[in-house]
Amino acid sequence: MDDFIIRGGTVIDGSGAPGARADVAVRNGRIAAIGNDLTAGGAREIDAAGRIVCPGFIDIKTHSDWTLPLMPQAESKIRQGVTTEVIGHCGYSCAPVLPGKVELIRDYLSPSAPWLTFFETGYAGYLEGYPQTAVNRAMLVGHNTLRLMTMGLEDRPPEPAELEQMKRLLEEALEAGAIGMSSGLFTAPGSYAEGEELVELGSVLRRRGGLYFTHLRDESNTVFDSVQEAIEFGERTGVHVQIVHVKLSGTDNWGGAQTLLDLLAAARARGVAIDCDQYPYVAASNPLKNLFPAWLQEGGVDALLARLGDAEARTRVRCEVEADGLNNFGRIPDWDAIRISISPDLPQYAGRTIAEIAAERGRDGFETALDYIVEDRAQTRVLVSSISEDDVQTLIRSPAIMIGSDGNSVAPYGVTGQGKPHPRFYGTFAKVLGHYARDLGLLPLHTAVHKMTGASAAALGLADRGLLREGWRADITVFDPDTVAERATYQDPHRYATGIDAVFVNGVSVLEQERHTGALPGQVLRRQPAANSR
Repeated sequence: MDDFIIRGGTVIDGSGAPGARADVAVRNGRIAAIGNDLTAGGAREIDAAGRIVCPGFIDIKTHSDWTLPLMPQAESKIRQGVTTEVIGHCGYSCAPVLPGKVELIRDYLSPSAPWLTFFETGYAGYLEGYPQTAVNRAMLVGHNTLRLMTMGLEDRPPEPAELEQMKRLLEEALEAGAIGMSSGLFTAPGSYAEGEELVELGSVLRRRGGLYFTHLRDESNTVFDSVQEAIEFGERTGVHVQIVHVKLSGTDNWGGAQTLLDLLAAARARGVAIDCDQYPYVAASNPLKNLFPAWLQEGGVDALLARLGDAEARTRVRCEVEADGLNNFGRIPDWDAIRISISPDLPQYAGRTIAEIAAERGRDGFETALDYIVEDRAQTRVLVSSISEDDVQTLIRSPAIMIGSDGNSVAPYGVTGQGKPHPRFYGTFAKVLGHYARDLGLLPLHTAVHKMTGASAAALGLADRGLLREGWRADITVFDPDTVAERATYQDPHRYATGIDAVFVNGVSVLEQERHTGALPGQVLRRQPAANSR
């Protein structure tokens, strides 16, 4: 590991305090000193005049477990200043995979990870076999995966023996080093779970000091009921709850961001340990199949495709969508709001909207969307423009809402360079710093940095990361406050952010002068016993 001094920058330490000019000395992978005019003592010197020196950003909400094995350099994240990613979200994790269940999880995750190779493994083997990466990674085990391994895609409560198996698998994952469990209550099979099932699993988290990360049961028409469900889980279990990519989706629900913030503040005032994160965009991303009622997916992909070949089933789906909007997304302005992102069997349609494809085929948007699921064997991912920019800005202003990309580590080349992924993969953190903090002035720069560093580290229970403190790990990002910016767009997403000058992970240089060094110094950040207390 290099010994070096970052000289003459404005240090924003991640605590929420304003920045001040100082030097930062690093030795043996840790911060050795912070002060003015530090003695070099033979250490390499890095000129940071005119730059911000801050903790490396913590991407608290990602799905990079689907791409890091193929893209360990984590280029799209490193070039945003990210040094730590939390993976295994929304109930989806790539392990455990029980004997005879490889095909099941491969089909289930095909819209999200069509390029991954799955194999039978326990969670400990999964962690031990994970490749070295440029970023640190904290791992979650997915409730959907636990249910899939135990019950398949059956819509029913678990039998006592099945619940005990899920609890045992969860305990094994936590023992191996997972920091907690994620849930995806918006889609099968997580949507089939009742609250008591989750509370039972929460008892394991409580005993083991694990955390709970939840994609709400609904982010649209019943979003406040879903938030209340998360609050009640925290009250009943005593486990720290993280509501991921919090939003109010669907035109009927726009304008409710302040009500949401007030609900969460009241819960915290009662002693509930609950936090949230968001991504700074009006479009979400999901498998196309998840936009429609969850009952379609019961029994797996083949059962889904068979139902979509039945006229009566399609009529039932149409009635439900017309009555309530899309599953978890609510009402959209029109079918131009749904854009093909990644389509393994129909790559020529990437970037096009359902409305455009429907017009070309002479079909309505609803039928075209269902046809597309069949043609691409339910593997399609889409972008869904269903969020109000005013709500995004209200949440951005709040110091209580952290930043998470909900995006994968990717690059413009190789297998992860295909399709048109969400621009948040490349631009989330730079967009907050450049567009929202600097250009729009919605929040001070030191508050923006806090939302990406110290706040996230506290929610995760990290003991020595997320702040610039003597003796703490040297995860450091250096950026130009005048030029930092997102460059990715919906039509041209494979573009790196700009203005991030240097990134150090565990004291090792990973980005210099906006160039990746090729170093892979990231570590697995394993569960700590007291991680559920704040």
